[in-house]
Amino acid sequence: MHLVEIVYAFSSRFPDSERFGLTSQIRRSAISIPSNIAEGAARRSTAEYLRFLSIARGSLSETDTQMQIAARLGFVERSPEAGELMDQVFKKLTAMMRSLDKRAGE
Repeated sequence: MHLVEIVYAFSSRFPDSERFGLTSQIRRSAISIPSNIAEGAARRSTAEYLRFLSIARGSLSETDTQMQIAARLGFVERSPEAGELMDQVFKKLTAMMRSLDKRAGE
């Protein structure tokens, strides 16, 4: 959720011409991360939960790529805080997936 807040602040500095382009896309991908985690947790099976965690991790990678694009296009400077947080979230998602994968195999 904190990452979503950072992405909104980050993308609020994009040019107005990007409102329906990169701004919209990066916000959707960021929102998708906690949304998929929540939806997966509410599912009835471990396999479904793993699938949603995988989708969340994909959305995280998409968000990271879009932040890099915005920085390369000169819209904003890369946020070190966002980069560190994305690394932490990626590691946590991977650890959760490994843990659930082990439990599913038992």
